[in-house]
Amino acid sequence: MDALLDLLKKEARLTTLQMAERLGRSEGEIEEMIATLQSKGAILGYHAVIDPEQAGERHVSAFIEVKLTPERDGGFDRLAQRIARFDQVRSCFLMSGGYDLVVVVEGNDLREVARFVSEKLSTIDGVLSTATHFQLKVYKQSGFLARESREDERLAVTP
Repeated sequence: MDALLDLLKKEARLTTLQMAERLGRSEGEIEEMIATLQSKGAILGYHAVIDPEQAGERHVSAFIEVKLTPERDGGFDRLAQRIARFDQVRSCFLMSGGYDLVVVVEGNDLREVARFVSEKLSTIDGVLSTATHFQLKVYKQSGFLARESREDERLAVTP
């Protein structure tokens, strides 16, 4: 199953026949394995990895550190799940270190993200503090290197 998951992470657009050939399995085995992984919740979904700069996307992404007050009999889970349900939230992770959660948020501009933090996130009971960091440029995402732009190339030096 691990080999199949690794293949899906890198090339989810392959057909089940192509996956079977690469993994030395039958197409039926691959279909059954994928169905099992989906039913267990191991595969949450499929998506394309997009370079926002190359795609001309104009939204902004922010990584927000969140400190929480843990709840009795639930720790951070109920608060984290509540935060994760907001439409603006793309990812939400429990972390070790100086803060409890990191929340990845997308918005159309800086003000939209700021409004989300000030009006929704920071007003939740149990949220002690937040620190917002805006993404400036993507170099690598989900295991894929972003394409370098031609502007970054240096001209050849000639005598």
